[in-house]
Amino acid sequence: MAHLLGAESLHLEYPTRIIFDSVTVGLNDGDRIGVVGRNGDGKSTLLRLLAGRLEPDAGRVTRRGGIRLGMLDQADELHSDRTVHEVVIGDIDEYVWAGDPKVRDVIAGLIADIPWEARVDDLSGGQRRRVALAALLIGDWDVIFLDEPTNHLDVEGIAWLAKHLKNRWSRNVGALVTVTHDRWFLDEICTATWEVHDRLIEPFEGGYAAYVLQRVERDRMAAASEAKRQNLMRKELAWLRRGAPARTSKPKFRIDAANELIENEPPIRDSVSLAQMAMQRLGKDVVDLENVSVSFGEVDVLRDVTWRIAPGERTGILGVNGAGKSTLLNLVSGTLLPTSGRVKRGKTIKVAQLTQQLAELADVWNDRVNDVISRQKSSYLAGGNVLTPGQLLERVGFQSAQLSTPVKDLSGGQKRRLQLLLILLSEPNVLILDEPTNDLDTDMLAAIEDLLDSFPGTLLVVSHDRYLIERVTDQQYAVMDGHLRHLPRGVDQYLELRAGTSAASGPKPEPAVGTAVGAGTAAPAAKAGDGLRPELQRAGGADLRNAQKEFAAAGRKLDKLSAHIQDVHARMAAHDQSDYAGLGTLSQELAAIEAERGRLETRWLELADVLGE
Repeated sequence: MAHLLGAESLHLEYPTRIIFDSVTVGLNDGDRIGVVGRNGDGKSTLLRLLAGRLEPDAGRVTRRGGIRLGMLDQADELHSDRTVHEVVIGDIDEYVWAGDPKVRDVIAGLIADIPWEARVDDLSGGQRRRVALAALLIGDWDVIFLDEPTNHLDVEGIAWLAKHLKNRWSRNVGALVTVTHDRWFLDEICTATWEVHDRLIEPFEGGYAAYVLQRVERDRMAAASEAKRQNLMRKELAWLRRGAPARTSKPKFRIDAANELIENEPPIRDSVSLAQMAMQRLGKDVVDLENVSVSFGEVDVLRDVTWRIAPGERTGILGVNGAGKSTLLNLVSGTLLPTSGRVKRGKTIKVAQLTQQLAELADVWNDRVNDVISRQKSSYLAGGNVLTPGQLLERVGFQSAQLSTPVKDLSGGQKRRLQLLLILLSEPNVLILDEPTNDLDTDMLAAIEDLLDSFPGTLLVVSHDRYLIERVTDQQYAVMDGHLRHLPRGVDQYLELRAGTSAASGPKPEPAVGTAVGAGTAAPAAKAGDGLRPELQRAGGADLRNAQKEFAAAGRKLDKLSAHIQDVHARMAAHDQSDYAGLGTLSQELAAIEAERGRLETRWLELADVLGE
């Protein structure tokens, strides 16, 4: 593989701190690098140094002669008086770019909904970001640097970008370096990861999942002072091991020691215990939306939505920008009344909503962090442990020196963490998170997810961060064409539905009305025949009813089997560990239950596919 560029003994410092000290890295053809690290440690600075936009104080960056470099910076450097057409295409003749499939793909994937002759100055921040990304991607580059490319992209847009970057060059041609907090994106496109920390850059094989495995191994061998950080990564690793096997199958390195760390790690969440706590705090009624519609003027945003939210439910909401996700959450929180239909609310619910506008901090904007926290409760129960507000601050990344900082002087990520912490300290039993990952690095995202694992109430999350959605929620719904549709297969099913909806030649699927009756239970269709396979549509009504009954029964039985598995785990933990015969019997019982659950899950998914769920 040909060498493209190299950085040797880089040193960079500002008046108050040293960013890099004797850093040496290199890029070769075929490299796909993801850059991770804490906010402020120098990830964006590294990209600017390698791209030649910033000169180091010492050391040098060498580049192969004739190499073409392209970079997407965090600050969109677009001429505000130019049109979208001029920014993206420039003076290229129409017959030239219109005949280029790569250019057509970029335009369709990123800016199809933006007026072609609109002035850049009239665009929103998200639209400007997509225009800048499109302008970069239509060019021919040997090396591309991307700084937070997934900002302002929805799940569908992120999936398109990942596919484009994977297919942009052949296997051992070109190089990509990206800084992003989107962990799914890192796993999807990266073959190596650089961690920026403590004035240096540490390389790891593979994407985010592989990086976590190796980092746990590194931390295991470190000093005892790393114990706290190690425990957090152990839990993150346990989550990865329970996910898709492909995540950890590619990297070639020793993981035996890492496996030992999580051999006895309990499940990420004790769903049975959390559900019991939620039932005790909430009762059986949370929020029921019955045939709800919302219109603004002549625009119908939601139509005939039925959704019954259960105690302890953990649900992710997907949908394109403007589909009505925030409208749906406002109905649940009570800040919006429906145009028609009924919203029934439980008597004991206490709803808290994390907004994108930092509204929760408006009243404490000029106060110091320690003053804000001292007004809260003296203790908080998290994961069975009693923590003080100060310990919670430490858990989400605040250092003692930052406690005397006024809220207004905190960084964007620190404000976001404080905002979430204040909401949790108010002890709501229904928590709504609207894009909670904004301004957070991967370490802080893992810490926030760890905190959310111990939340016993009902959790509703709207996010374009696919990893977060799959990590903290147990089921997903999509807002599509004004309806709420259950997604038994999660984000993959949503992307398939969106691809089918946007295909010009394909029929648009009729989404079903979602009816959540608890985790693991799917929603019935809005009306008989909608979204069904042709063979079931041709069958009689009896076949349809039998399929629906079997589908519902399978969902209920899966819940019971999951609870049974948790019970067997608890009995094994309490059993005399020297009684090998007894432990063997329990292991056989556990294997039989898990085999039955696997068989039933397969049948449940088959029925969901046939019924169009």
